[in-house]
Amino acid sequence: MGIKEYDLAIIGYGAAGFSAAIKYSELTEGSGKVALIGKGPIGGTCVNVGCVPSKYLLEASHKYFYSKFSKYAGIKGVSAEINFGALIESLNDFVQNMRKSKYEDVISNYENVEIIKGDANIISDSRVVVKNGKEELKLSFKNLLISVGSRPSVPPIEGLKDTGYLTSDDVWKLRELPNKIGIIGGGAIGLEIGQALAHLGANVTIIEALPRIAYTTEPEISEILEDILKEEGIKIYKRVRVSKVYKSGNEKVVKILSHDKELNLNFDEIIVATGRRPNTDNLNLEVANIKANEKGYILTNERMQTSNPKIYAAGDCVSKKLMLETVAAREGVVAATNIAGKESKMDYLPVPWAIFTHPSVASVGYTEDEVVEKYNACSCRIIEITDIPKGLILKEDKGLVKVVIHPENGKILGVHSLAPNSIEFIIEGAMAIKYGLTIWDIIETTHIFPSISEGIKLASQAFIRNIKAMSCCVE
Repeated sequence: MGIKEYDLAIIGYGAAGFSAAIKYSELTEGSGKVALIGKGPIGGTCVNVGCVPSKYLLEASHKYFYSKFSKYAGIKGVSAEINFGALIESLNDFVQNMRKSKYEDVISNYENVEIIKGDANIISDSRVVVKNGKEELKLSFKNLLISVGSRPSVPPIEGLKDTGYLTSDDVWKLRELPNKIGIIGGGAIGLEIGQALAHLGANVTIIEALPRIAYTTEPEISEILEDILKEEGIKIYKRVRVSKVYKSGNEKVVKILSHDKELNLNFDEIIVATGRRPNTDNLNLEVANIKANEKGYILTNERMQTSNPKIYAAGDCVSKKLMLETVAAREGVVAATNIAGKESKMDYLPVPWAIFTHPSVASVGYTEDEVVEKYNACSCRIIEITDIPKGLILKEDKGLVKVVIHPENGKILGVHSLAPNSIEFIIEGAMAIKYGLTIWDIIETTHIFPSISEGIKLASQAFIRNIKAMSCCVE
């Protein structure tokens, strides 16, 4: 069989691969021949087993759970009913429709892009072989983009494999809601799935090895979020190690160890949410002199170029701090732009991230500790949710907005929030960081009243005055 030639070969057709294929097609006005290679459902992690299904489940669970309560006089909660199987079926239908409308239908508009399904292996710095069953296709490329994504990382816990477990990739196969669920991992994935399933009626326990849940966010946010989740009935164990998992009758037992005790926790189902690992194992990176770290994440420069200058990488297989669909898409665009002969660089500092619990966590830029480490000083202010008029209207009593600034010039370096709709207004913090705005720029910009987004302005005003002595609309 002959070798097919392409201007750009992309291994991985998730967010990074798709954005790169589209951007490269636009920049070359459809003249650049692209091979978009992948296996499994098109669209990658986000649309199939990540962001889309998890947020669908979360929103549905919030509607169900909070409808049972009312914080307002004169309004009674309703007694809602739930059919878990039907909910999951609707979720999977939604995922299928999103995959078709946002990926399959979209890429069909680009005649220069050829979808090739199968396992890809690099055989030189200019060739790839794709295997699909007994079929094998060799192709050559002028440039290569590696965007193979990641998969759940499962720790080597004694008995875990034999006992059985679910991950964030396959929890969507459930058709009946387990009564008792143990979640190993208290990061974003574990917290989101945990609150969703707890809201739908499961008894959820979260097991975390680190000193606090949501460890990547500010300590104040972790502490308050933990209190909220506990009030909703979720059990949380921190600073513990899972030493063994085994079956006992129809239940699965998780043995945890702390510094002073040992506990056996019984569950109907176990979900492992201990992070992810890159799908770079079998690519033969070394054949093309592509460097990766000890965990398999590919090393790139700010142009998304690997140690081989004609090969680029983007998405969750790249070594970096934030593993997000939005970051993957941006990296794909940066890579494609440079491959097309134009200049583009990746800037991670103004990238916002979130945990879609209720209330939601949203964060962008440096934390207080990071600023102290970088500048040997830091200035920050925290506004409680009860200091925000809209927070009082919503009858929220737990939450905050935190603004971190440069200790000398007042430039905003970080914004962190735990509040309703944090995910909707954190972009103000991202724009402030991206364009070097100061607290004065925020203060002198009129905000909507009443809104939770006012929290960023109030936190900025707190650097110059006592906000508790302010009227609602003091500028």
